[in-house]
Amino acid sequence: MVETNAAALAAATPASRDRYVDFLRVASLATVVLGHWLMAAVSTGDGGGIEVGNLLAVRPVLQPLTWVLQVMPVFFFVGGFSHALSYRSVVRAGGGYAAFLRARLHRLMLPTAVFTVVWGAAALLLPVPDAAARLVAQPLWFIGVYLGMAAFTPPLLRLHERYGWGAFAALCGAAAAVDVLRFAAGVPFVPFLNFAFVWLAVHQLGFLRADGRLRGPAVAGVMAAGGLVAATALVALGPYPLSMVGMPGERISNMAPPTLALLCHGVWLVGAVELLRGPAGRWLRRPRVWRGVVAANGVAMTAFLWHLTAMLAVYGALIALGSDLPVPASAAWWAQVPLRIAAAAALTAALVAVFRRAERPPAPRPVAAPGPLAAPGAALGVALALLGVLGLSAVGFGGLLDGHSAVLIAVRLTAPAAVLMAATGWALVARAGRSRPNL
Repeated sequence: MVETNAAALAAATPASRDRYVDFLRVASLATVVLGHWLMAAVSTGDGGGIEVGNLLAVRPVLQPLTWVLQVMPVFFFVGGFSHALSYRSVVRAGGGYAAFLRARLHRLMLPTAVFTVVWGAAALLLPVPDAAARLVAQPLWFIGVYLGMAAFTPPLLRLHERYGWGAFAALCGAAAAVDVLRFAAGVPFVPFLNFAFVWLAVHQLGFLRADGRLRGPAVAGVMAAGGLVAATALVALGPYPLSMVGMPGERISNMAPPTLALLCHGVWLVGAVELLRGPAGRWLRRPRVWRGVVAANGVAMTAFLWHLTAMLAVYGALIALGSDLPVPASAAWWAQVPLRIAAAAALTAALVAVFRRAERPPAPRPVAAPGPLAAPGAALGVALALLGVLGLSAVGFGGLLDGHSAVLIAVRLTAPAAVLMAATGWALVARAGRSRPNL
């Protein structure tokens, strides 16, 4: 059925569609999934217990790999492109902010809700190790950040339409100012502002892409070279760590909160992928290749949500079979990598087959005229939803009824409270988006 639908959609693709953007969406998520599978360092401890670590912490010499594998900026760049086109389409059809957010949240929150219900039930009813119950929830931070990008799309798109590159430069300047206040003045809480400034700057590049302002190898080359040189200089001369992903126990992270170094990393990645646009576009004209991209896009979010579950299940099976897990980064460990990844990929495919229905796009709705309170209701709803999802990513599914909590910025949340916030926010956005139809 998936292949049939993908073939039909591929055959109906208009000539004007930017196939490279669809490919980048799938390729960036696939790279993140592969990176997670590689970085998980699960081993048998000296006392026979199970230890979960990070390969990059075990072998710091591998940290430069994150400059290739940390491609989430590319996904957020693609998100900016898609959000610009989607919002403009909604406005042309007579809708507004609430209708735009309703469509965005449906595609993100329904697969997330299914994932949350299944894992919540498993954590309550099964003897799931606490480390596993926390680990599988960590990628939800991406959903929360992406919701924030959708929420800020209309005002930032207006700034883009007025100032172009100037709007992007202003966000970069704000990110740099935050880092100055963080590292030079030690101002508390201000670093969290870069969750907005850094990721929204990358998102803003997607607006520029949508309006054709990144075309040409000269622009892409300047971005790639300039971003790479700037990121290298910041890491070499400043307080920034080498790894572009978070490391356990590190005092400073480029990811949480994001830093100017991560923003420069994102700029060079966007420039690099734009340099490949021409040859990749010709490759994507092949019918078989394009059908694969279309099929993968239809289940990408489901695969992303469940890939850590699959990986942990593979390790769980090895432990249940009595296998001693080798020391991470040892010769025996590397010899197992292809088999573990193949098994995790197969199990992820099985999970996708079970849960992919949650990723179906909503049925077309009549054009709706926004009511007077639609935009404020949607804004409140998306704020609650993103805070709830981020809170759940921080606390995980461990100890659901035991009061386990985590601090999100300055607020302490339990998992049930985070789920309630997310569900309430989603409901508010859905209600705000159901305005009266135009007559």
